[in-house]
Amino acid sequence: MAVTIYTTPSCSYCRVAKDWLRKEGVNFTEYDVARDTRKADEMVHKSGQMGVPVLDVHGRIIVGFNQSEIEKALHRP
Repeated sequence: MAVTIYTTPSCSYCRVAKDWLRKEGVNFTEYDVARDTRKADEMVHKSGQMGVPVLDVHGRIIVGFNQSEIEKALHRP
């Protein structure tokens, strides 16, 4: 399962998204786009915007914490 989340330290929705992923037992890779400009560019290329969080779930891009869309991307009912 390939899950990547692009975040910033001050983003409350990023914390909510990461907490939810952990609670659900989903392993993920996190990139702090405030510190890593290469990953920020990657995030913008994937999502077309600068807002965080951006999740890449099996290649499906989800902007913001949208639990139902994340569950669909994870193939959960």
